[in-house]
Amino acid sequence: MRIGCPKEIRNQEYRVGLTPAAVMEAAARGHDVLVETGAGIGAGFADADYIAAGARIADTAEQVFAEAGMIVKVKEPQAVERRQLREGQILFTYLHLAPDRPQTEDLLASGVTAIAYETVTDASGGLPLLAPMSEVAGKLAPQVGSWALQKANGGRGILLGGVPGVEPANVVVIGGGVVGTQAARVAAGMGANVTVCDMSMPRMRYLDDCFGGTFSTRYASRGSVAELISGADMVVGAVLIPGAAAPKILCRNQVSTMKPGSVLVDVAIDQGGCFETSKATTHDDPIYECGGVIHYCVANMPGAVAHTSTIALGNATMPFVLALADKGWRQACEDDEHLLAGLNTHAGRLTCYAVGKALEIDVISPVVVLNS
Repeated sequence: MRIGCPKEIRNQEYRVGLTPAAVMEAAARGHDVLVETGAGIGAGFADADYIAAGARIADTAEQVFAEAGMIVKVKEPQAVERRQLREGQILFTYLHLAPDRPQTEDLLASGVTAIAYETVTDASGGLPLLAPMSEVAGKLAPQVGSWALQKANGGRGILLGGVPGVEPANVVVIGGGVVGTQAARVAAGMGANVTVCDMSMPRMRYLDDCFGGTFSTRYASRGSVAELISGADMVVGAVLIPGAAAPKILCRNQVSTMKPGSVLVDVAIDQGGCFETSKATTHDDPIYECGGVIHYCVANMPGAVAHTSTIALGNATMPFVLALADKGWRQACEDDEHLLAGLNTHAGRLTCYAVGKALEIDVISPVVVLNS
């Protein structure tokens, strides 16, 4: 198969869909890999690295889209990229379709077979292609939040860890999954007073067993959350419903109870955001003020640490890229039900129930598509 990797064109997105290591593995299996010139520069990989690994370098993205049977990216295709997709072609990338009707409609119109990283599953019920970026985003959240707390950036002028004689910041993490766990670990490591809220008692027991004493846990009842956020200096939104739009865990009125200059970091913004006051921002203009509260809502947080993120994502995606290239999407999905769970569109039909529910679009079962 001819595998194509275009350069990411989203604002300040420096990651790249294929590492030279992945190219080498694909080339060793007889696949032709076409990488757009400069695609890996932002992540620290030169064209020469890809050539040495066995890739060909394309002068333009148009060449990659026109020639490749499978497109491997990081972020969802932008409008100009979606116009170049076609039926019979595989698209393998993050999609986050639930809050994005224009993208969904374009993918359906193109007829492309789109497999979303964020809905591929594993035997334990996890999301193996979302997890590495969730880990990165979780670890970044307290860092960017502490920056936003600085007075020069509109924040309260609070040092996350405090100093002797001065109390540390109060950090509330809503959601105890991968993002929330990593955010809590880093914030506590920076010296903050951290509380993680979740509605799963087994998950909270796990966090207490693993990190007992490092941070506190609270059941995420409305009353508990309301009490905690009113005294918080930073709130990290770390909730996820796989494939679906993020639930709004804080309404505008609740946000208004927070202290002036406090900070909200919405890590769920890719899925529409989990605060009613959230709107997507970019790395070159990452924060805004709403109701006296500073919001950080960058939709591609891991892109800020592109080298680390690209390698972490490449390690996770490589086996699936190779399976799709070796077998084609149909046989690869037939052999792996967890990869089949990643199928979001095929030949003009939507195959992800969570997206269909969010956008009120008819859905066909991926199993039916596979057997058709």
